[in-house]
Amino acid sequence: MEYWTIEVLDADYAAAAMWRTAYGERLAETAVTHGAKEWGWGARDWGVIFEVAFADEADWLHFRATPAVCAALDAVPDPVNGLLVYSGRGGSSAAGVPRRPRLSPLCGGAALPEPSSNQAVRAQAAAVGTARPGLARSGSSWVWV
Repeated sequence: MEYWTIEVLDADYAAAAMWRTAYGERLAETAVTHGAKEWGWGARDWGVIFEVAFADEADWLHFRATPAVCAALDAVPDPVNGLLVYSGRGGSSAAGVPRRPRLSPLCGGAALPEPSSNQAVRAQAAAVGTARPGLARSGSSWVWV
């Protein structure tokens, strides 16, 4: 499921809420008839957000190309600076995919310890193909690997 967002920003006055009143039902109806899985409105102090989820991008493109959506987007209060259309959730919502944890700046600053002689012999035995447990020669002595 892919989310898409239409943000309409207020112009000099609270025109985005009036735009939603005029075009909101038509946008929601068009979204549902074109296969929207979820949809919803959000009101912010700077404007309104219409979030809609489709199964794939092709459904979104069909929805976006309908005359009802084109007319609604053409009628926003400030068509140059007051309209944002993008993929993903809008406004101050969380990320769609969780972020990977970042390493702290001091992490990994210390050198790794040198392997002991037993670890070195085990690594050599694994490289040669004798990785099963047993005795192996290490210099002049035998070591359990």
